[in-house]
Amino acid sequence: MVSYLQVQNLTRSVGDKTLFRDLSFSIGEGQKVGLIAKNGTGKSTLLNILGGKDQADEGQVVFHNDLRIGYLEQTPNYPLDLTVIEACFWHGNETTNLIREYETCMASASQEGLQDILDRMEQLKAWDYENRAKTILSQLFIKEFDKPLSQLSGGQLKRVALANTLIMEPDLLILDEPTNHLDLQMIEWLENYLSRSNVTLLMVTHDRYFLDRVCSVILELDEETVYTYQGNYAYFLEHRAQRLEVARAEVARATNLYRTELDWMRRMPQARGHKARYREEAFYELEKQAHRRIEEQQVRLEMKSTYIGSKIFEAEYVSKAYGDLVLLKDFYYNFSRYEKLGIVGNNGTGKSTFVKMLLGLVKPDSGRFVVGETVRFGYYSQDGMAFNEQMKVIDAVRKTAEYVDLGGGRKLSAMQFLQHFMFSPQQQQNYIYKLSGGEKRRLYLCTVLMQSPNFLVLDEPTNDLDITSLQILEQYLQDFKGCVIIISHDRYFMDKVVDHLFVFKGNGVVKDFPGNYTQYREWEKLEPEPKKAQNTQNSPSTPRFQGERKRKMSFREKQEFEALGKEIDELENEKADIEAALSSGTLSTQEIIDLSKRLPVVNDLLDEKSMRWLELSEIE
Repeated sequence: MVSYLQVQNLTRSVGDKTLFRDLSFSIGEGQKVGLIAKNGTGKSTLLNILGGKDQADEGQVVFHNDLRIGYLEQTPNYPLDLTVIEACFWHGNETTNLIREYETCMASASQEGLQDILDRMEQLKAWDYENRAKTILSQLFIKEFDKPLSQLSGGQLKRVALANTLIMEPDLLILDEPTNHLDLQMIEWLENYLSRSNVTLLMVTHDRYFLDRVCSVILELDEETVYTYQGNYAYFLEHRAQRLEVARAEVARATNLYRTELDWMRRMPQARGHKARYREEAFYELEKQAHRRIEEQQVRLEMKSTYIGSKIFEAEYVSKAYGDLVLLKDFYYNFSRYEKLGIVGNNGTGKSTFVKMLLGLVKPDSGRFVVGETVRFGYYSQDGMAFNEQMKVIDAVRKTAEYVDLGGGRKLSAMQFLQHFMFSPQQQQNYIYKLSGGEKRRLYLCTVLMQSPNFLVLDEPTNDLDITSLQILEQYLQDFKGCVIIISHDRYFMDKVVDHLFVFKGNGVVKDFPGNYTQYREWEKLEPEPKKAQNTQNSPSTPRFQGERKRKMSFREKQEFEALGKEIDELENEKADIEAALSSGTLSTQEIIDLSKRLPVVNDLLDEKSMRWLELSEIE
């Protein structure tokens, strides 16, 4: 296998923080490599070094001779006065530089070196560059080539940058979070494109389905070094667990030996003066090994949510349009208690506008949202939070709350709470401008959840979060005692969390599907074409309350329904036993006190679970 890239002893620090030290790895021709690491460990910095946008403190990067490299940055940067097609010529690459050289030569009087330029133009297929650009832009559903970049959405701008990278047909493609801001249709297109392509790939992404289906090698950046796994994401999960288990065993052995050597080191200098110096030096190495922390840092999101009643919100024939762009048309829906709803659809179909209307941030053209009195929203916007970059992390959180109520009489200070979000005491004293994009997102999520909402509205919460944070957020949302609406293009995340979908199809059409995203895609493949084309949205000729029709019970709801029946029986039995015991006259004073405290708790649980059982029983 021909080596396309060799990274040799690379070291990079930012201030007093070392991102990676003596980092070495290689990528061979045809390999598709995914890079995984926690936020703030230097993923984007490493890619910027490889892409020539940054420099390492030490070490070197060696590419194969005459290698064409395409680099998609996490946040593409273009002058906004350029048009779409002009942007494809903006970032200099070998072909566009040659085209400029040709134009300069043709404008000169002597036209010196023209034949050499023409030969190179032929070799690089430069004559066809603009046509190739338009072809790829069209495949990415960008067809207005003369449209100014200032009029594009974030997702459209990302697609222009992606097209700009793919046009040059690179030998080595470096992608930093390519799925951020792309809709599901584009993510699946890119996934298929890269799977079929022979291009060599190095990619950072949090999209686990993408990693699993595209990558054949996983690099994990951890503890300032890199570990290589020769397999896809599923292979990585299995073998990473084995690596950590071996590492824990090594630390345990080192700790036992450390105790013995520590006793030797503590003896009087005279007693060890004749000992070999190598043993003393080996002790300090052993000390480092014994003090290693192998256990996983985890974000434990166990906040108390406030009580939420049975009335959540009702969308009463809501319509919204911007000129000819219709987002909603006579939309009706009655939202149920404890629903976990996912919203998917192409960019520009109205997903974010829908939740902003629900939150009262945007007014509908007609109709209204009627929100229950007990609903307390927690809103995570895809635009992020406008932090004061000169504030310290701890001060930004204290501005929201000094203490966080965990329920059951437990409270955490702002400092303790941040540690649960993987912000060490040292990081808490950092200024916000020093944080990575993912760390700022994690801090924003922290400020939303610490307000104890009972209805979470999360608009693209997965962008820039590392996989560890995503896994913990998934677990939290699964256990969350409240309502959830999530807009996300992360298919894995949606599959784990939501129990039904709103699919925004454009032109005001919204389909309510009882299941997760993978189930929807399977259903879509099976549905006959004529039926698929039918308008699923309310129209004037439809019955007035069609939007309130019963949906099918999801698999998760069926499991919950069965479990609730058993739990209600157990609680009723416990309640009967407590009442019988209190009436018996045989209890001690302390037993009477304990059972008297337990009885209202059982009654509350019985009411809550009975209400939920009744709600589920109304679903088909």
